[in-house]
Parts: sequence; structure tokens; C-alpha cells
Amino acid sequence: MTKALMARLDRLLANLGYGARREVQALVASGKVTFDGVPLKDAGKRIAVTADLPQHLMIRGVPVDPPAPLVLLMNKPLGVVCSHREDGAKIYDLLPRRWQIRDPALSSVGRLDKDTSGLLLITDDGDFLHRVISPKRHVEKTYLASLDRPLSGKEGEAFASGTLMLEGEEKPLLPASLDVVDEKTARLTITEGRYHQVRRMFAAMDNHVVALHRERIGGITLPGDLEPGKHRILTTQEAEQVFS
Repeated sequence: MTKALMARLDRLLANLGYGARREVQALVASGKVTFDGVPLKDAGKRIAVTADLPQHLMIRGVPVDPPAPLVLLMNKPLGVVCSHREDGAKIYDLLPRRWQIRDPALSSVGRLDKDTSGLLLITDDGDFLHRVISPKRHVEKTYLASLDRPLSGKEGEAFASGTLMLEGEEKPLLPASLDVVDEKTARLTITEGRYHQVRRMFAAMDNHVVALHRERIGGITLPGDLEPGKHRILTTQEAEQVFS
């Protein structure tokens, strides 16, 4: 059995974004931090950092946020960016404010551009992030694309060929699967993550994507009841389904 990581209470809560260590120490001193219903008075007390921590540790009667590693599933809305550095509204603005100062920090697993909506994974687990985006894994990603012009009927064969070249690149795309929904709508499943890949693939077929929505990553599908801008915390087992 793996021994649980132990952490000082004040450092743990500071890393979860509940304030600077002095602020956390004040919370503890005021009796607002409890463990199994019992107020904690020693901010230096060492706490076992386990996945079920929110079931035991509370602040003002509210369970603390889950400790790292954390994986979120978000239904990314249009108009927000995935980068910490880009200007404008960010996906992180849609999360609890304290989550923006968690340590380790949260990052998107790959990116969806400002004009693309749908399934986005966000994590503070660097190993999980790199396993998902690794080109060696070939994790499938499925997008619903709405197009400016009717499909010609040649797209499926071209995308599946493994010979399609994108403008400005020297390496052909890996085979991709196209499922036609109607004359201007299709689902495209790819196993790479090149820059604006889906849009550029349809551009290579003399068409233009007017709306793009990601529905699936690996074995994880965007829940139909998750509204744009909302998120859910995934269990370790749920997050690992991305590789199934």
C-alpha cells in the first residue's frame, strides 16, 4: 500500500487557493477549519493528502476542494481562450477564483481556439496531460463541423488516405475518419493535434468551417447535460477512460 503524502495544514490550504499562509492560519485560529467535525487549532498539523480529503476537511462547514491531482471536464463555450497569456476572457475565469491560484496550477490538456466549443480537459497533473497529448498515444478526438458549402463527397477518402498534406507542412496527416451528418455537417475523428487541424483539413478540400464543436476525447464523451461554461471533476477512473 502506498503511504499517503502528509502536508502541513496551512501549506495545504494555501496551495488549494484558500489564501496566503497567514490568512489560512487566521482561519484555523478562528475555529473555521474542521476535520471530521472537530475544529483544528494547530495550523502546523500534518494532514494526510488523500483523494477523500473533502469528506473530512471543511472550511466554514463546506468541504475543501479536492487536492492534486485534479482533472476537470469542461464544456468550453465560444469566446474564451485556453492560454494563460492570451488577452481576453479565459477558461480559467469560469472556474472558482481560488482555483486560479492553486499550486500546482491548472492547465488545459491541449487547446481549443476561441471560436471552437466543446469538450476540454483541464488538469494540474503534468504526467496525465503529457500522456493525453503525446503523439505516441494517438488519442482520438471527434469534432462536429458545420461547413460553409456542401460536402463534395471526396472528403472521406482524402482524410482516410494518410497522404493529405496541409499547407505549409512537409509531413502528411495520419488517416482520419469522416462521418457525414448532412450536406453541410460532418463528424471528423483525428488522432493528431496540429495547429487548427480540422479547419485546415476542410480548407484543403476547398471548404470553410463555420462552427466547430469537440464531442469526444478518447473514451470520454461530452455529457449532454453539461451546459456551456460548466465543468465537472472527474475521478481517477473516469479520467483514465480517455485512453480506452
